Amino acid sequence: MTNPIINIISNSNFESRKTTKRLIQKLKQHQFMPTTNLSPNAELTITVGGDGAFIKAVNRTNFSSTPIVGINTGHLGFYQEISPEQLDAFIDDYKNKNYHIEALPILNGEVYTNQKKYSIQAINEVVLKAQNSKVIHMNVFVDRNHLEKFSGDGMLVATPSGSSGYNLSLGGSMIHPQVEAMVLTPMAGISSQSYRSLKTSLVIPGEHVISLVPERRYANSNLILVDGREHSYSQLKRINIRFSNKRIQKLVVENNYWENIKSKFL
Repeated sequence: MTNPIINIISNSNFESRKTTKRLIQKLKQHQFMPTTNLSPNAELTITVGGDGAFIKAVNRTNFSSTPIVGINTGHLGFYQEISPEQLDAFIDDYKNKNYHIEALPILNGEVYTNQKKYSIQAINEVVLKAQNSKVIHMNVFVDRNHLEKFSGDGMLVATPSGSSGYNLSLGGSMIHPQVEAMVLTPMAGISSQSYRSLKTSLVIPGEHVISLVPERRYANSNLILVDGREHSYSQLKRINIRFSNKRIQKLVVENNYWENIKSKFL
């Protein structure tokens, strides 16, 4: 019987590299086979860094169904819940199956242009803006029902786990991870006779589809942020955003959501 494989993805700062070295040594002592080469046969992926490292790891593994857990060497660490001082306790808990799996929703975006349809995925958020920090005008639909004619910096759609990031900084509502809902948050919306924009975020059940339709002048001057990564499309017509059928399998050893909120945001 071969030793279980565990993937390790780390950012490049000093504390993360030091923690990764210790982690590899300890995993080998417990008869695991740690690798930094992203084996498809791994039974677990461990990320070392801040929340950015977790999000990058999810994207690098192509939103794999392999359970993933984070060791926090960053600042906030909302995804990364294990401290470097807890490595021994974490390995013991993992070996003894003292954990549970939390299924995190993923946003699936269908990007339509005049010529083609593209697919994007995000664990945190999808944002539609104009290039060069210009005001963007768009129509917003929910299940083909016209909601508003929006004018402002942009529009953000976030998952429950992503609602505590960019969305929160915009004044958007935080959503408990057990609530199957997306949050639609305007970015510096303008209210005038032509554009009557909502001034607050809107929580929308996960089975609905949010459509963002920019005016034609933004067909070639758009900026789409997918978990912070920038994309631009020629002849953009619309983006349809909904929950994917896939889920991120986040391994949780000891999690108190309310304590996390209190300690990290208050």
